[in-house]
Amino acid sequence: MEVTENLILNKKQLHQKIRRIAHQIAERNFKEKKLVIAGIPTTGFEIAKILVRELKKIRSNEIVLAKIDIDKANPAKSEVRVDMDPIALKNACLIIVDDVLNTGRTFVYSMKPFLDIDLKKIETVAMVNRAHRFFPVTADYTGYEMATTLKDHVKVVISKEDTGVYLL
Repeated sequence: MEVTENLILNKKQLHQKIRRIAHQIAERNFKEKKLVIAGIPTTGFEIAKILVRELKKIRSNEIVLAKIDIDKANPAKSEVRVDMDPIALKNACLIIVDDVLNTGRTFVYSMKPFLDIDLKKIETVAMVNRAHRFFPVTADYTGYEMATTLKDHVKVVISKEDTGVYLL
């Protein structure tokens, strides 16, 4: 049986969703002096980079990009690291970004390095929310809500060759 890819969001639509999320973040956090946007590799980090660019167009406060290193296939047993000094996160608003929210497992484990830091709050961004929650995590900001079966696979692609959201 041949696997076919169905385009859900094209490049323009995907960037419109990211821009909308940037405005929502700016509105909800207009009093915050510092926002830390932490992306989960690989696609979550690519989305985070675009989100930071968009946020810098609409707000002048400090916006910092960070990368969370986690093994998405086995998050419970992986060491989770952040590429910035934890002291720089004190009293910041942290926004964790991933491409697809399915069970919530990756978001839960990606929060490990931040639990001992005095943050103002943690929010989450998911480009696509599939809503098959096994963990008590929701997306504060969602690009696209999508009803899928557990067998379906959603892929977000951001590259020079192709950008879009696909249902496989």
